[in-house]
Amino acid sequence: MTPQERAAKSAEVMWQNDRAAHWLGLSLDAIGPGTATMSLVVETHHLNGHDICHGGFIFTLADGAFAFACNSYNQIAVAQHNTISFITPGKLGETLVAKAVETNKTGRNGIYDVTVSGEGGRILAEFRGCSRVIQGIHFDENGG
Repeated sequence: MTPQERAAKSAEVMWQNDRAAHWLGLSLDAIGPGTATMSLVVETHHLNGHDICHGGFIFTLADGAFAFACNSYNQIAVAQHNTISFITPGKLGETLVAKAVETNKTGRNGIYDVTVSGEGGRILAEFRGCSRVIQGIHFDENGG
């Protein structure tokens, strides 16, 4: 199995069970070893009292891309901690795109940077996630 095939199969298994992502309207657009891209179209139920996309939804989009990127090796990985810096707001009808990239993977620990952008590549937020591999796999690679 190639690293790309492993990443795709891991994402397929995770996506089937990710009820939160489906409920929020997230889309998994691309997956690779240590990388993932997800998107969200901002709808009225994503808006806060300032009539902009609620930061919690932007965080969730970034966290989702982080989760798929750090789970792309057919090992169960969870978040140790995450941080986000909000730069510009998301607007109604805008498609937000979160691109996660692995910056370091050593042993059971990983560091991933996620950029959330909007129209014209405008950066909305920068997110850093640190992962930890725990016991378990997404699927049996030996077919058993």
